[in-house]
Amino acid sequence: MKYILLLLLGLVIGAAAAVFFLGVPSAKAIPGEIVQSPLAGGDPPATVVVSIGDGFFEELLGTVFRDLGPPTFNLSEMDRRAEPSSIEHAVFQGGCTNSVTLAAEANNIKTRMRFAAGKISAPLAFSGKYKLLGNCMQFKGWAQTTIQLSFDQPAQTLYGRVNVEGVNLEGIAPFANNFVTVFVRTAIDSRVNPIQFLRPQQLQLLLPVQASNGSVKAQVRDVRAEVQDGFLRLHITYDFSGSKTQTPQA
Repeated sequence: MKYILLLLLGLVIGAAAAVFFLGVPSAKAIPGEIVQSPLAGGDPPATVVVSIGDGFFEELLGTVFRDLGPPTFNLSEMDRRAEPSSIEHAVFQGGCTNSVTLAAEANNIKTRMRFAAGKISAPLAFSGKYKLLGNCMQFKGWAQTTIQLSFDQPAQTLYGRVNVEGVNLEGIAPFANNFVTVFVRTAIDSRVNPIQFLRPQQLQLLLPVQASNGSVKAQVRDVRAEVQDGFLRLHITYDFSGSKTQTPQA
């Protein structure tokens, strides 16, 4: 019973101290409007449907880890909401670099993207270092995340935001667990978000019509999405406009 009380006391004190020093982690806003489900009555004219399977992102992530190396996010590179207090400044100083490094796999958890149950989920395996009260702690674990899509029509860009739903750590003392959990959440939100899924170069179309001495431009009006059976299906609706080719004057 004494051990349980000490454990609970450590968790409470750790949580309070983490909030005091680091603040409550808040999700970063992303541009545009949240992508909704397809219309019940069917897609409007000028809509194309693009299907992306789990395997596409598995190959993509595999290439990143194999050819580019594991992505690493350092605290010193993050945007801070305010200047740290003197105590907080002391906590972050020293030769230990506060960082989170994504891993291809850890503790039988594989970093991947899954399309199932109507949502995009992405378990993220990681390791890292954290300087706390003069000690350099090395940690590892995984985060359960989901990805929310957003479309910015003026920018013609499809974004994604990683929402951290839970952080699972290994070998961390109860008092330090809350510090590291807040740190990992902040690192993912500050350094990963927002993700540019599709840029204007991938979304917009320009079709030359030589016989009419002009071209047709297709600009995205709306993007909707559905997730089922291991596929993400994007319903992309276009607006078309034509323009004549300018003839240079003599």
